[in-house]
Amino acid sequence: MNKLKLDQLMLANVNSRKGLNSETFEYTSLFLSSVTPDPHNARFLPAKFMEDDHARQFTSRWLTKNQLVEMYDAKDHVLIGKNCIVNCFAYGTAQWKKANQTLESVLELAENISVAEVIQVPTVYPLEDGQYQILTGHRRFFAMVYSNGYDSSAQFKVYDAKPLLSKVKQFQENASRDDLPQYGKLQAFLSAMQELESLSQARLKVGEKKLTVKEMAANLGISMGSFDNYNVLTRYKCVIQAYEQGLVTLPFINVKKIVKQVENDYYSEFDKTLLTVTDKAEINKRIHAKLTGQKLTTKPKTKAFRVKPIQHVETIKMLLTHNITELVNEVDWQAVDWNNRKAVTDTLAKVIEVLDSKSKKTES
Repeated sequence: MNKLKLDQLMLANVNSRKGLNSETFEYTSLFLSSVTPDPHNARFLPAKFMEDDHARQFTSRWLTKNQLVEMYDAKDHVLIGKNCIVNCFAYGTAQWKKANQTLESVLELAENISVAEVIQVPTVYPLEDGQYQILTGHRRFFAMVYSNGYDSSAQFKVYDAKPLLSKVKQFQENASRDDLPQYGKLQAFLSAMQELESLSQARLKVGEKKLTVKEMAANLGISMGSFDNYNVLTRYKCVIQAYEQGLVTLPFINVKKIVKQVENDYYSEFDKTLLTVTDKAEINKRIHAKLTGQKLTTKPKTKAFRVKPIQHVETIKMLLTHNITELVNEVDWQAVDWNNRKAVTDTLAKVIEVLDSKSKKTES
């Protein structure tokens, strides 16, 4: 959903005074072949599903992997069918490895399903073409296809329409799961935050207060500490990219410390109080180098001199219209080391202090 449409839906909801979680649903049986995964969900796996006959022929060695790939145009996908899963990504690539990690948990779920029913059924909502899209429960759905076949049916929690805060619901489900890749959690957080920020703007437009940080954390189902972790980690694209590409596997708290350290060092190095777009781009480079162990070659940047606050107009006049080395005798000008930044800064501060004192006496 694009941002404009999302904003319009949020505003309409706020104006109607409807509750954000007022969507109606029912539990009903659906054919698995009528259900499709959400490509924007953190749990998404580029998957295609085999008809039961083809799955049986493959497990009986009547069909080869190459034949299946051609039949289903399954290159760079995972094929899932009854009692078989085929990873069709190029062997050994990052995508192949990432798919394998997800498939391990799918097989574990499928084993549980084979001996017991699915306790928490997947949730779906209707699409315009008579199909249903998964909201939560992607791995459970894959496991159901593996256990029972794509032509089978199963119980689903079916919403009457797509929930307004669909990405928030997905994040709520995924945030507490240790088995979800860290990249998936960060991506899910960004998607959920887009919905909450849109809701905040809608509330402002009708004269209400925007959501507080505490309310956002509560909506996401996480603590304030976890919210801060996610907020820091999603500030810079390099962090998400590093997790996505498998360049870093450190816990969130460790990477958060790295991000904060690089930020603080940058603030201190360039005496910053606010960061510009250029500053953030530079910090992004530094964090990436830190996470990947690369050496970053940076051009030394000259720090700006900070002038002591001047109290009197007369002081400024003297600075601009007089030869200060003759006017201020309290400084040993011959001893000033002009190549020493601290010495120059201290000298300037001393000059302003002396001139301010003279200006004060003149005014009185």
